[in-house]
Amino acid sequence: MAVAIDILSWALLLSGGFFVVVGGIGVLRLPDLYTRMHAAGVTDTGGAALILIGLMLQAGFTLITVKLLLILLFLWFTSPTASYALANSALFDGVKPLLQKRGADDEDEG
Repeated sequence: MAVAIDILSWALLLSGGFFVVVGGIGVLRLPDLYTRMHAAGVTDTGGAALILIGLMLQAGFTLITVKLLLILLFLWFTSPTASYALANSALFDGVKPLLQKRGADDEDEG
C-alpha cells in the first residue's frame, strides 16, 4: 500500500510541477494582461493544489496534513479573488483586452 501512495503522490507532484511550469511559460508568451493573468491564476490554483495534495499523501495523517489542507483552502479562495480584483481594476483603469480580428480567409461559421 505504501508503494501505491508513493506512486500516486509523485504523480501528483510531477503533474502539479508541470502545470506550474506551463503557466510560467504562458505568462511569458501570451499577448496581453488578461490572458497572462488567466494563465497565472489557473495554473497557480490547479498546479499548487496538485502539489499540495501530493505532499499531503507523502505526510500521511499528521498535523502537517492539516496545515497543508489549510494552505490549500486559503489558495482556493485567494487566488481566484486576487485574479478577479486585478482584472477588474485593470479594466476600470482602461486597459483594453487584445482582440483578434478575423482575416479575409476565415469563413463564417453557420
